[in-house]
Amino acid sequence: MKPRTPLRHELAELHAMALELAEFEKITHLVKSTPADLERAMFEEKVLEGLVVDAPDGQGLAGFAIFYRNFSSFTGKTGLWLEDLYVRPEYRGHGFGRELLDHFLSLAKDRGCGRAEWSVLDWNTSAIEFYQSRQADVMPDWRICRVTFPA
Repeated sequence: MKPRTPLRHELAELHAMALELAEFEKITHLVKSTPADLERAMFEEKVLEGLVVDAPDGQGLAGFAIFYRNFSSFTGKTGLWLEDLYVRPEYRGHGFGRELLDHFLSLAKDRGCGRAEWSVLDWNTSAIEFYQSRQADVMPDWRICRVTFPA
């Protein structure tokens, strides 16, 4: 199944998968978003884009990717930041993650981006191996810095 842009009525399921991802990453206590937040960001503000893959059994979505534009002062070009990539456990091993990532990378290349980037948890060795198999450089010297503002 080819990745496609999510439809408004699928945002609740996309958000549910984001919660599954947060559970896997052991950070559900940090989740504050709602499906309405995704709808606003994707369809009203248009600052967030997404891809989904349909489950082969016709039972909803198998996985998703969400991303947004950024800019590099070093390359002088825009880029794409992959915020989340997730495939439900029962659909792993069928190439859906590869299809989502490859489609995301094709979008970045087709848009003339200087680079595409994302983060990966250092303990998620299967994800690191997957990204490296897609020719991604995992940059060991870089750490993400974050300041979270109260709601």
